Amino acid sequence: MTDDTTDMPASLRGAIEWRHSYEQVAYRDALAEMEVRNAAIRDGARELIWMLEHPPVYTAGTSAKDADLLDPRFDVVKAGRGGQFTYHGPGQRIGYVLLDLSRRARDVRGFVHALEGWVIDTLADFDVESWRAEGRIGIWTRNVDGREAKIGAIGVRVRKWVTMHGFSVNLSPDLTHFTGIVPCGISEFGVTSLERLGRAVSAREWDEAMGRHSETFLSALDRKCPTE
Repeated sequence: MTDDTTDMPASLRGAIEWRHSYEQVAYRDALAEMEVRNAAIRDGARELIWMLEHPPVYTAGTSAKDADLLDPRFDVVKAGRGGQFTYHGPGQRIGYVLLDLSRRARDVRGFVHALEGWVIDTLADFDVESWRAEGRIGIWTRNVDGREAKIGAIGVRVRKWVTMHGFSVNLSPDLTHFTGIVPCGISEFGVTSLERLGRAVSAREWDEAMGRHSETFLSALDRKCPTE
């Protein structure tokens, strides 16, 4: 089931396709569609923000190390994005963000910074404080045991200024599925989810919250990345 415009500000409707998939989409199928859409956007097609989830899969970024694949119990796919190994699966909401940065500030670091901020702002709607951590990729929060844990992952690719891939946020996935890899190459910290933190958030509720913050996210792309 898809809905192109739910909870996107009226000013953005038509400029960007906002797609919601509430049934699982095979990772390889989504990757192939992103490749095609990326090329089409370079030729003038509408940009795309696609919210979805996948069946269980481990994806390998361009910096993935074989030693970090501990138990390949699920399909392993080379993703072509930056980063290392990541798990995707049911209960995890993924946002694929295909935007043309040549129409905005040509600033890849600024894009990643804005993407992180979008996730952090949305988590705050569910009373979850989260943050960036220097030297560690992803979105971090305080787990139930008081230790830092990852609740969201970031991985992007930019081809001729058109972005691909994006972010994932753990709503209610089976957290044991992460034990088959060293997530993003970071073994010192665990992973958590909104469910584990006591927040029951559906995919639709998450998408609606992201829609409320989408205008702020897109406005940030017109500014350079902060230097600090």
